[in-house]
Amino acid sequence: MSGSRKTVNPLQAPAPFSNTLPCIPPPRTEEGFLLGGRVRYDQFSDGYRTGLEPVLMAASIPARAGETVLEAGCGAGAGLLCLCARIPGVRGVGLEADPATAELARQNIRNNPISTDRPALQIVQGELPHIPKSLRGLTPTVNGRFHHVMANPPWHSPHGTPSPDLRRRLALSAESGLPEDWIRVLTKWVLPGGSLTFVLSTASIEGACQTLKENGCGSIQLYPFWPRPGREAKLVLVRAIHGGRGVFRLRSGLILHETDGRFTPAAERVLRNGEALPESQTSPNGF
Repeated sequence: MSGSRKTVNPLQAPAPFSNTLPCIPPPRTEEGFLLGGRVRYDQFSDGYRTGLEPVLMAASIPARAGETVLEAGCGAGAGLLCLCARIPGVRGVGLEADPATAELARQNIRNNPISTDRPALQIVQGELPHIPKSLRGLTPTVNGRFHHVMANPPWHSPHGTPSPDLRRRLALSAESGLPEDWIRVLTKWVLPGGSLTFVLSTASIEGACQTLKENGCGSIQLYPFWPRPGREAKLVLVRAIHGGRGVFRLRSGLILHETDGRFTPAAERVLRNGEALPESQTSPNGF
């Protein structure tokens, strides 16, 4: 009040958004399954829940037995596990920033044993764009690169209302330009002729394609995911080839749901039966 002699403590400024998760106790987990029960997949009971994106992305990777795939931001391992279920003999390395989520991914790998003479899947803790040097030791080639790279970068604006759950915020929220930052870094981890695959929001596509071209990648193709017939696509799968010189291609994509909300038969074959995305395996480099 005017004329008051009382000292008023000013309000503290809100803490800036940070993509770094503080050390907090791991939450409870619950058992679940992917690909119609073929893959056991446990995840945290509260907070961020795995969506369709990693399963759809894994269904598009044009890998063959003996090749190795890097997934950046692998979460609890859904994408890598689905990829190994579809392509026996493929190997994968996941990069995950959150220690508790990385440990859950390792637990999910242990719950889905794969009969090989060496680990088929491995998880490394690290946060893009700063990839730990130890990752080089897991690459399949002497030049320290992978046959394929995939990622579903966070793309929600950090300027909106943040999620109260810290792990959900880490998984979904992006600093300005972060998808482009991820792409720029990951182009340095794929072999010439290898593929880079990203699931992105439609708003990110222009910047993503430009960044891929600026970093030596071409033969770019877009694969939209239509939520329902007649609805605009919100998510698009972007595929590029390191050193590729093919023309740009826009694929017909996949309609996910019928008008009544049920999955379409084509989506069921991918999400339940573990088949590859339609059109995704028609050439050595996919699509």
